Amino acid sequence: MLLIFDCDGVVLDSMMLHGEVESEAYGKLGIHISPHELSRRFGGFPQADVSKILERETGCKVPPDFDVEKEKEKIFTQRMKAIPRIHETLDALWDIPRCIASGSGVVSLKHMLSLVGLYDHFAPHIFSSEMVPRGKPAPDLFLFAANKMGVEPKECLVLEDGLAGIQGAKAAGMRVFGFVGGSHCDEGHGARLKDEGAEIVFSDMRELPSLLDGLF
Repeated sequence: MLLIFDCDGVVLDSMMLHGEVESEAYGKLGIHISPHELSRRFGGFPQADVSKILERETGCKVPPDFDVEKEKEKIFTQRMKAIPRIHETLDALWDIPRCIASGSGVVSLKHMLSLVGLYDHFAPHIFSSEMVPRGKPAPDLFLFAANKMGVEPKECLVLEDGLAGIQGAKAAGMRVFGFVGGSHCDEGHGARLKDEGAEIVFSDMRELPSLLDGLF
């Protein structure tokens, strides 16, 4: 078995931080979208893909040099938190191979994970959508991660909080659980993940070891 963790919203409680910075930056371009809507609709999407979609929907141009990474780095350094009990859960699952498969960039992933002491729990097996032709909801990133880890897709379990991630995992032929323990998840989020194909939805990382019993 290989456990493939999304990062933002599954390992890090970071989706609303991303949303706050992006919402403010898009607002300056005349694109008004709330942090919550950004996280709900575009969790797991590469930033460039989000900008293209918002351009189409609003008619407002997003310049080629649109970049929120410096502002995110400042906010992350001040406010980044790990998902509650993720450290203990990873320690309990020490004998199961794991990796990260995230829409965030390589540099950002190292910075974010290091801030909360989680980088060494996954390194060097940290895979970004920057490494593949297409980000989520395409299956490319998940298939790339499985190939690098030497595991067949059918032997992988993806842990995702985003609709795009659920879609991508299913398209890759992998099993997928939905996680709704992040601060961005509203009351209906679990149902949306189920509708997209999540096999199980859970909200407390302490549940994960027991959920894995007899899975493969």
